[in-house]
Amino acid sequence: MYLILINSVILLAFYIVRTFFNRSDVVYLLFGAQYGPLVTNNGEWFRIVTAMFMHGGFLHLAFNMYALYILGNYVEAIYGSARFISYYFITGIVGNVATHLFYYDALSVGASGAIFGLVGTLFGAGFRKDTPFYLRPITGSALLPMIIINIALGFVPGSAINNAAHIGGLLTGMALGYFIPVGLTQRVERFWRAVAVALISLVIVSFGLLIRSNFFN
Repeated sequence: MYLILINSVILLAFYIVRTFFNRSDVVYLLFGAQYGPLVTNNGEWFRIVTAMFMHGGFLHLAFNMYALYILGNYVEAIYGSARFISYYFITGIVGNVATHLFYYDALSVGASGAIFGLVGTLFGAGFRKDTPFYLRPITGSALLPMIIINIALGFVPGSAINNAAHIGGLLTGMALGYFIPVGLTQRVERFWRAVAVALISLVIVSFGLLIRSNFFN
């Protein structure tokens, strides 16, 4: 719910600025959109993180936040808050790195790489022998139709769907779900709590650098 709130507030602020102060697409960059040349040539690596919190419009936000609400609840209930946050940001960042490689000259926004990462996590978990049987209806091959349909839509000409982020996040999530057991020891759980804190800190630093690049450069 905190992620949904933050994403919603950022898009609302974006619309306020775009309506009353600046109607150009530069506003997307002001609010953290990813753009390859800025990442590479200006050293603005933080956009790979901040782009996860910016969306192209209310419909884009609504679809992603609805998916996050459903899938996020499942993943958090199964893995706990620390691993949910860790998996979400790890898969989202990898998805945006894939975007940087395959859609270098495109303006990119959205949390769909991270959301596909959650799908991939549940998908991968379904193929582990130690995954509890009662999770089978929401893991593994049960998710295959949804994955195939959404990836296929990304290849439709003119869809403007970022399949690089989707596939990058999905594959990373599949690896996390398959190679990491659902149940962990307290020691390993402490490790994931530390990872979650580090990633949240990375997000805060990234937005700090975005603000500095917008107002102090």
